[in-house]
Amino acid sequence: QVQLLESGGGSVQPGGTLRLSCVVSGDSSSNYCMGWFRQIPGAEREGVAAGSGGNARYADSVKGRFKVSKDNTANTLYLRMNNLKPEDTGTYYCAARSLPADGWCAPLRSRTEYDYWGQGTQVTVSS
Repeated sequence: QVQLLESGGGSVQPGGTLRLSCVVSGDSSSNYCMGWFRQIPGAEREGVAAGSGGNARYADSVKGRFKVSKDNTANTLYLRMNNLKPEDTGTYYCAARSLPADGWCAPLRSRTEYDYWGQGTQVTVSS
């Protein structure tokens, strides 16, 4: 059974930078399509970024500030977050779904498309 473990969250001031990591265990990350989601209390889990490299897609609110990348040799998915804003505050989750037979990871940002989830890491942006 694949497991996902996020790390890298914390408290930063507006304009700051964080890099989140999601380590995959129990299988190779190359067998999965992955993404990042975030959630604030009382709201639905929002797809922040999916895919990687030229295939990446982002929520409009984070475009130009966040970058998702994947290192299959390290079995790790990353999310670099620059110029953080208070509205970026929330719990960030890593998610995975099995790679389709055609080997193409459509950069899906709907939470219903993903089967595996990490426990989340808290990001707080405040002055």
